[in-house]
Amino acid sequence: MEVTETTASQDLKVIVFQLKDEEYAIEVDYVQSIERMQTVTRIPKVSPYIIGVMNLRGIITPVIDLRKRFGIEEKKYDETTRILVLSKDNIELGLIVDSANDVIDIPAEKIEPTPEVVGSVEEEYLRGVIKLDRRLFTLLNLDKVLHDKQS
Repeated sequence: MEVTETTASQDLKVIVFQLKDEEYAIEVDYVQSIERMQTVTRIPKVSPYIIGVMNLRGIITPVIDLRKRFGIEEKKYDETTRILVLSKDNIELGLIVDSANDVIDIPAEKIEPTPEVVGSVEEEYLRGVIKLDRRLFTLLNLDKVLHDKQS
């Protein structure tokens, strides 16, 4: 009996989160946990968007403020602020977002190329846009978000 690939293998499971007025998505495979805002220890002489490190269950984890990374105006952290703890290429880090909304399955055909003009976030940080029902999500290019242009 021949086994064929299912369309589900092409689908993408993402976590949807908010930054300012926009919804963004990141593959759930990278997300280890979603944490409430906690104490972050500052580190001198790092990129301005790296706000420091946190001790998460005994693991020292760098923390990036995505608003600063994307050049979006800063906002005070509140009860909806979350830290998405990600792991990629043996690197663990936290991304501070305004809120984490939900986990959804995205059919592969719903992912479209990033349009020329996307707003305040530089196009290189984006992998595509997702139109689902009446919602529009921007899919992050995690490699570009994590690596500094100067490096």
